[in-house]
Amino acid sequence: MTESGRATEETYWHLHPLRVRYQETDQMAVVFHANYVNWFEIGRTELVRHLGMPYGEIEKRGLLLPVVDLACKYILPARYDDRIIVCTSVEKYSTVRIAFRSEVRRVADDETVPVEWKGDEPPGELLVKGGTQHVWVDANWRPQRLDKVLPELYDIIQLVAGGNEKGGS
Repeated sequence: MTESGRATEETYWHLHPLRVRYQETDQMAVVFHANYVNWFEIGRTELVRHLGMPYGEIEKRGLLLPVVDLACKYILPARYDDRIIVCTSVEKYSTVRIAFRSEVRRVADDETVPVEWKGDEPPGELLVKGGTQHVWVDANWRPQRLDKVLPELYDIIQLVAGGNEKGGS
C-alpha cells in the first residue's frame, strides 16, 4: 500500500471518449461545471457495460446503485470541440458499497485511446478529477450484499479492483 492507502498495483481504468458539444459550454466558452458530473455517470455506466454487466441488467436483477457522495475538483477547463476521455476505475469496494474514481482528460485528435488502461495515470491532460460513492440497495432502498444478490458482478469488481476488499462494509 502507498501512504494514501491505495494499492501499489496498477490501477485498472476504463476510458470512454467524448467530444465536447456546443450546448455543454457556457457563456465563458468552457464546459459548464455540472456536465462533468454527467460525464462521471457515463464513465461508470460504460465501465460496468464493458465488464459485461450493463446497469439495465443489474436493475432487472433487483439492485439499484444510488450515489451517496460526490467529489469533483476542477483543474483546467474543457472547451467546445475538445476531444476528451472519461477515465473510470473502482477505487474501493465492499459487499454493500462501491466507490468510483473518475478523471476527465483532454487528448489530441490524432491520439489513439484504448478502452482499457493499466497504471496510476491515464493518458491525456488532466482537467477534472473526483469520484462517487454508492450503496447497493433493493427496490425498497434496503442495503443489499452484492456478493449474495449478484455474485458474478462482485467477482468482476474484485478482478478490476485488485482482489481484496477495500473500504470495509
